Amino acid sequence: MTAVEAKLFLRDPGAPATVIGIPLALILVFGLIPGTKDPSAQFGGQSPLSTLIAPMAVAIVIAMLAVTLFPAALAGYREKGVLKRLSASPVPPARLLAAQLIVNLVAAAVVILLVVGVGRIALGMALPRNLGGFALSVVLGAAALFSVGLLVAAFAPTARAASGIGALVFFPMLALGGVWVPKEQLPVFLQHVADVLPLGATINALRETAAGHAPELLQLGSMAAVTVACSVLAARFFRWE
Repeated sequence: MTAVEAKLFLRDPGAPATVIGIPLALILVFGLIPGTKDPSAQFGGQSPLSTLIAPMAVAIVIAMLAVTLFPAALAGYREKGVLKRLSASPVPPARLLAAQLIVNLVAAAVVILLVVGVGRIALGMALPRNLGGFALSVVLGAAALFSVGLLVAAFAPTARAASGIGALVFFPMLALGGVWVPKEQLPVFLQHVADVLPLGATINALRETAAGHAPELLQLGSMAAVTVACSVLAARFFRWE
């Protein structure tokens, strides 16, 4: 089932192109702007490219897959009756959910490695100084964002509805999570909001670890709390038909 889901994912040219294209464009465009590769006192003596742009690109990859593509695929299967037919077969519908998660997580991992590799090779971007903390932040961020996507899929009756709800969740998270405006330039209240929203917490944790620091407990705790809360709600309200 995972192999079939992977083929279906790749047959939709828009999904892979969008997931790969936007983060790579973000890295390349900002990486070519003079000064973004130079050490800056504002970023602890490191470049904005490695400590701001790259963490944002990684978090956006995960969020796009988790909040827009993943719930739309599941809701589309519900709309077409695929989940209903699976529920009457010897194959548990939960396996389809697992296959979808595996495909999306692998896609996220591949694009993240591609973003970091292109940034390193083409632009001389520094690798995260705290690799262990960076990996932990990626895992917890993915868990939190995919649990949000699962909650969207639990309520959306159709693929179009899931895409609409996902957009309503995705774009405010971009605005409040420190993507359109860096966290330091947000009002103090919105900085606290960015620390607890799943996308903002992921970006901030990735920024901290890219700079060589440990992620803050507030960021890790908020990602874990969102994962548990959204997973429980999704399991409670998810319907196969």
